[in-house]
Amino acid sequence: MSAQAAEIGADSIVRFHHLVLRPDDDDPDAIIVGRPDLGEFVELPSVCGEVIRLLGEGRRVRDVEATIAAEHDVELDTAGFVESLVDLAFVSDVDGRPLSTPDSEVPGGHFGRLTERHVRWVFAKPTKLLWLAVVGAALLTVFTHADLFPRHQDFFWSDYVGLSVLVNTAFFSVFATIHEMMHLAAARSLGAPARIGFSTRLHYLVVQTDVTAIWGVPRRQRYRVYLAGMVCDVFLIATMLLLVAYLPMSDMTVAILRAFTLTALLSLPLQAQIYMRTDLYFVLRDLLHCKDLFGDGLGYVRYLLVRATNPIRRHRGSPAVDPTSDLATRERRAVRIYAVALGLGSAIALTVFAFYGAPIIISVLAHSLAAIWGGFHGASVLTAIDAALLVLVEGGIQVLFLAMFVRGHRHWFRVGRLK
Repeated sequence: MSAQAAEIGADSIVRFHHLVLRPDDDDPDAIIVGRPDLGEFVELPSVCGEVIRLLGEGRRVRDVEATIAAEHDVELDTAGFVESLVDLAFVSDVDGRPLSTPDSEVPGGHFGRLTERHVRWVFAKPTKLLWLAVVGAALLTVFTHADLFPRHQDFFWSDYVGLSVLVNTAFFSVFATIHEMMHLAAARSLGAPARIGFSTRLHYLVVQTDVTAIWGVPRRQRYRVYLAGMVCDVFLIATMLLLVAYLPMSDMTVAILRAFTLTALLSLPLQAQIYMRTDLYFVLRDLLHCKDLFGDGLGYVRYLLVRATNPIRRHRGSPAVDPTSDLATRERRAVRIYAVALGLGSAIALTVFAFYGAPIIISVLAHSLAAIWGGFHGASVLTAIDAALLVLVEGGIQVLFLAMFVRGHRHWFRVGRLK
């Protein structure tokens, strides 16, 4: 039985999938209701939570409607409300007839066997004290041994650039995976599923963790999930600094560890680019009590662009409508200020990439291909192999970026769009 075929009558009895119901963080008269495995959450009047609770006890629609009317003095179309919940895929069956949900709509989470009890210790007080001790020791060590602070020269630990890039990129891949696993573990410690996958942000290829399900927990607990990756990054950087400072190692091992430390350190400022959906963006979103800071900010930027270009457009459409007009005053002000950072930050980042980043990538690939060609015509074979490694790494990243970009923007490439 499909969701569309569900018929809700006065005598109907409905059952729900596992739902999370919690008070809204900002509105005492509202609740958050959601299905964590789908990552689908909605804000509803608090009386709707009582309706869901009563229906979940197996009561008939007419009985629940009567109870709500008597206890809350509210005339609620319970059947219509249940139909809305069916559309959200919150209802599992009606009158004993299951509602089918396409498998593609239920992404689930990665590492499903990883439960709260497995990762609770990671966020316990002893682990926090260990983090403070390690990070404090690293800071003190760098303060007293300034030569340990990473330098840009540390990146190229070998005379072969391609080899350095390959090994550093492999390390960064492992480092990024650990970062995302910490987000997943933090979400799982709160009982929320999460998924790890590739995506794109502007011209960046990124690994990211979908933790939409944490809308089912209060705001103050969500910060653990947002910051878990960066906290882990700082711990790993501090650990590598201490190893270099105090553990006897060969010069090559020290050079590689210093390169890894620099690579890890350079990842931290990227999280401060709040004009993209980075870790610190999500922290800012919740600090400002906004539900969709990025989406609303992007909508406001588009509104400003349409309004600014409307006088010079040949075919003027209907007047642009401010998408923030329906937001609460405080949230509207926050979105408009953020929109400035989003617009300027994105424009600057893309401009810098267009004039510097892209030409450098193209130049590196061109020189590498020339070196490979030379290797087949009497030039140094080792140099050709090194260049091939560079092409493999940088070219592979760019190909993967293009694949993920097209996948995430399929609507841009449809033939119908050209008509």
